[in-house]
Amino acid sequence: MPKVLDMENEFQHSVSLRASRRTDRSYHHQVPKDAEGGFFHVGRIPQDYPMKIIWKKGFIRLVLVGGIIWMLLILIVLLFHVWSCQSSVAFFSGCPIPLATDPDRVLIPKKRSPDKLVQSLSYITEDNLVTNGSQLPPLFGGHQSWLQREESFKPKRIMKVHCGFMRNGGAEMALKDIKYVKKCRFVVASGIFDGYDTPHQPSNISPRSRKLFCFLMVVDEVSLEFIGKNVTVREDSNGGQWVGLWRLVLLKHPPYDEPRRNGKVPKILTHRLFPQAQYSIWVDGKMELIVDPLLMLERYLWRDKHTFAIAQHKHHLSIYEEADSNKRRKRYARPLIDLHMKIYLYEGMEPWSPKKNTISDVPEGAVIVREHTAINDLFSCLWFNEVNLFTPRDQLSFGYVVYRLKGLFKFFMFPNCEYNSLFILHPHTREHSSKVEWVKSLNEFKGNNSGLKESRGGLGLWTPYPGDLHSVVLPPVSRTSKAG
Repeated sequence: MPKVLDMENEFQHSVSLRASRRTDRSYHHQVPKDAEGGFFHVGRIPQDYPMKIIWKKGFIRLVLVGGIIWMLLILIVLLFHVWSCQSSVAFFSGCPIPLATDPDRVLIPKKRSPDKLVQSLSYITEDNLVTNGSQLPPLFGGHQSWLQREESFKPKRIMKVHCGFMRNGGAEMALKDIKYVKKCRFVVASGIFDGYDTPHQPSNISPRSRKLFCFLMVVDEVSLEFIGKNVTVREDSNGGQWVGLWRLVLLKHPPYDEPRRNGKVPKILTHRLFPQAQYSIWVDGKMELIVDPLLMLERYLWRDKHTFAIAQHKHHLSIYEEADSNKRRKRYARPLIDLHMKIYLYEGMEPWSPKKNTISDVPEGAVIVREHTAINDLFSCLWFNEVNLFTPRDQLSFGYVVYRLKGLFKFFMFPNCEYNSLFILHPHTREHSSKVEWVKSLNEFKGNNSGLKESRGGLGLWTPYPGDLHSVVLPPVSRTSKAG
């Protein structure tokens, strides 16, 4: 009987202990009230309220709020960085490229693509022109007549055309560079003129591509000096100058007054500078190539049997849209751009429409992938002749030359988003500026301002045209984007 009483007492004690604990816990979780039964306000916490709990809860809130603020600040900084660099990293407009996975497994064609239309292409290197009894001064692009220009657009089995590099016209290579490039069958080429950039090292280059490709950076004397002051230039045993993978190739005596026009020489006339090249990839000097060049050749040429590949422009389909953008962005003298476009319209170049057989008339010319067939080299010569004769804006001339060849020149225009995934775009070391870009009227070239005219390029804009351009009215342009 006493054992039963002891067990009963123990049970009651246990129940009362649990009840007191529940009461104690509920006390800690209740919001304290004042004597009138209302909730306490700030500054009215009772003395018996546990201060550890107040401090602990306040600290947790502080940590949470502080963490959220820091996360927001980091997010803002990241968004600002992405916004400021979106053109540089192509963050918003890039897309995956359907590349092969392994450069070592890429099969290189054993034979070159056949030259069916143009089988022999040679170049005019000297003009025998006399004016008022005296020989005309030599020009890099030559003194091409309107008749010669017209005949060049009629492809034949054997052709001889103007294609730059006229005798004593400038842009001479040193003998050491001529000797080096003779071994280059696969070329990645770029160029820097007037010290606007320093070489950016290609990345993701496989050991196979490092052995297979020559990475050739064409520079003028101003740029060579600028590069030497800003990055490390090493010299090999043959006197060749290198910046990382890039072999610097000096062009002495720039052929033009305008640096942008000089930059078109290695870009468009790659086959003339490096005549042994069977394949080439051009990349503008402000770009850092981030895709293996062998994978690029496989993707853009060999996979679907193309021989020339270039990207579609991000905004424009018509050369007249591109011309309007060039004027707004002051890329060249406005009246001369208008004159250039009037000549093209007079010669039948209509604005792009879905009826045309091309995706677009306007490319992004900063990346060009080529096999150097005769028809491709002819196209490059004709494209360069337009750049030499009119404005240096090569995107205005590309679609025109395609139009004049009437479908005989075949090319692959790949999506712009792929183009933006091929490289990282770096800003120029300084902004390009030329007085001619600010000209708004032809009258500004007269009198004391006659020096605004280029003396060695764009001469077709000052040569009487064999047609009436006064009645030509340029087509209206719908501005499709703020970026132009």
